[in-house]
Amino acid sequence: MNQLDIDQKPARGSRRWLVAATLLTVGMIIGFIVASDLGWLPTGHAVPDSSSVAPSPPVARPVSTAPQPTLAGGSQTFVEIAKSVRPAVVNIYATKSGRSGGSGMTPFDDPLFRKFFGDELFKKFEHPKERKERGLGSGVIVDSNGLIITNNHVVGKADEIRVTLSDKREFKAKLIGTDPKTDVAVVKIEATGLATVSWADSDKLEVGEFVLAVGNPFGLTQTVTLGIVSALGRAAGIAEYEDFIQTDAAINPGNSGGALVNVRGELVGINTAIFSQSGGNMGIGFAVPSNMAQSIMGQLVHTGKVVRGWLGVSIQELTPELASQFGVGDTKGVLVSDVMDDSPAKKAGFERADVILEYDGKSMDSPTHLRNAVAQTPVGKKVTIKFIRDKKTKTVDLTIVEQPKSMSQNGDEEGGESATATGILSSLDVRDLNEELANRYGLKPGERGVVIVRVKPGSTAEELGVREGDLVLEVNRQAVGSVKAFEKIAGKLPSDQAVLLLLKRQGRTIYLTLRP
Repeated sequence: MNQLDIDQKPARGSRRWLVAATLLTVGMIIGFIVASDLGWLPTGHAVPDSSSVAPSPPVARPVSTAPQPTLAGGSQTFVEIAKSVRPAVVNIYATKSGRSGGSGMTPFDDPLFRKFFGDELFKKFEHPKERKERGLGSGVIVDSNGLIITNNHVVGKADEIRVTLSDKREFKAKLIGTDPKTDVAVVKIEATGLATVSWADSDKLEVGEFVLAVGNPFGLTQTVTLGIVSALGRAAGIAEYEDFIQTDAAINPGNSGGALVNVRGELVGINTAIFSQSGGNMGIGFAVPSNMAQSIMGQLVHTGKVVRGWLGVSIQELTPELASQFGVGDTKGVLVSDVMDDSPAKKAGFERADVILEYDGKSMDSPTHLRNAVAQTPVGKKVTIKFIRDKKTKTVDLTIVEQPKSMSQNGDEEGGESATATGILSSLDVRDLNEELANRYGLKPGERGVVIVRVKPGSTAEELGVREGDLVLEVNRQAVGSVKAFEKIAGKLPSDQAVLLLLKRQGRTIYLTLRP
């Protein structure tokens, strides 16, 4: 035996001992984890056999007695709904040209470079800055001859639109029309005999109903998720006219334009947006209700544009404080804060502080509700409006006209005297409106009222939303045409009573209540 053999034998024995010790240690650690039930095993992995673990004494656990949701046919019903709807939901790829990012300045852009080397060399080496942007979304076939409804933000301003059906057929689509104010758009492909989804009456939808969202999130085609209607009539601040259905059915990027259907497989909404802090689903999704989408689509298909009805009033929410000021028993209704000149409302005799209860036979519980109802009213239709004025209920009939492109009002010119308010309004510094102040705050020099130039920090007025630049039109429903008039009214106000202000802000009039 040579020296090499003698040296190797102890080394091999040491390694065997080290391996054995390591395995024993690892085994002890694993046994400790399992026996201690630390919860470190991933869900779905095997657990120790019950025969190898000492049995635990039975533990009494509370049993839920809350009623569980039931649905005829159980999960099989959802399977049938998915089978019927999926063929009518498509993938939409929209391509549009865009400018490349960056500063855009290169040596070729330098005038000195051109002077020394000439335009010909510049043109030879100049690189195009155009790039293609590709968007992904969904759409719903609502006509067997190829009409597809989707979102404006999916296909708006696209240079090319391509549609892929559930059977993998691909078509080039034509943009029929878009309506950015509701985020609805319509495209068409040249095909016949296509699967469709029938429209539902979204006005009959109720909170708590089961709904399914069908679309192509992240390009994953024909994805179906289940949820309920979480709320109705939501405004998310992403479109000018909003009446969203809120759902917890998972909606993710790429679902835009897809279908939201009820348990009968009918289209109740067009999936449009999500509320998310991560970019993915957080259980709050929004869909344009089917009645609004169908109305917009009909106009786009037949006329290529959307015409909206116009009543001619500025409106705001009726808060408990405002309801108390106007002697209204509850907060049902919508408060009129201004009436436009030459409008149907003006001609019918509407006034500021009227509270609209019903429009065309339907109760109005929010400004959004009334605004959408008026906008969707056909031009020329005669409607009946029920409202409250001075604690008395009245009705009036009027004819809705087309919404004008521009709505503005002019007032009378005032002087330039300054003063500070007193009493409950002492936290406000006001001045007569002149040209300088009008320019500073974006007002018109001829408007009637006094402008607020300072709101005392930390005051009740500041906390309740009064801002510098607001134009005071009325105090306790008395017109304010000058600082003197403002002072006269303010000086007579009891210190322990609330004050009702009518303000003009950014072209809109609003009521605010100040409580001492």
